[in-house]
Amino acid sequence: MHICAPAIVCAVKAQGETAGIVRLLTADHGMVAAYVAGARGRNLRPVLIPGNLVEAELRARSASQLPFARLELVQSRGPWLSEPLPAAAIGWVTALAAATLPERQPYPALHQALCALLDAFCVAPSARRWAIPLASFEVLLLRELGYGVAENRPDEGDWPAFLATFDALGRQLERYLLAERRRDVMAARAMLRAKLARIERG
Repeated sequence: MHICAPAIVCAVKAQGETAGIVRLLTADHGMVAAYVAGARGRNLRPVLIPGNLVEAELRARSASQLPFARLELVQSRGPWLSEPLPAAAIGWVTALAAATLPERQPYPALHQALCALLDAFCVAPSARRWAIPLASFEVLLLRELGYGVAENRPDEGDWPAFLATFDALGRQLERYLLAERRRDVMAARAMLRAKLARIERG
């Protein structure tokens, strides 16, 4: 197997003393797990930030093996990790994708939507501009994975209605996609929800 493709870093797990297992979302090959030598070293740590866009080269002797990955940074989300709301949003959507998308099944619409959403987190002047696209991404994920939930799209200026929609989607995600991993992954969503609630009070 030999794949060269743009990818979104969605999750990284330490492997041994210096390596890591990275989960990458590509448009044509779906979510791919790969071994990265030196992942915990000074050179690669800034590359392996969830949300980063990379150029990935993946090689394996067979399709059933865990491929080895070489990654080159294309776009970093690092500058936004010090901003509480963008950092929480990036952490949530990448954790959600990593936890729910099956290996090597392409979802090009989800890949495109996630790329656009990550850009919005970083360039929009406030969370009010990306809140509804975030909810739409969650609806799209549920639908792509076979759960035909209805999208209740609130007006952009109706923040209480958005939060109610966001809470309802959270229950759908817990029920259908994250029942076995709810505690770990939904903690990132709870953190984001708490920060979004402060906007309403402000």
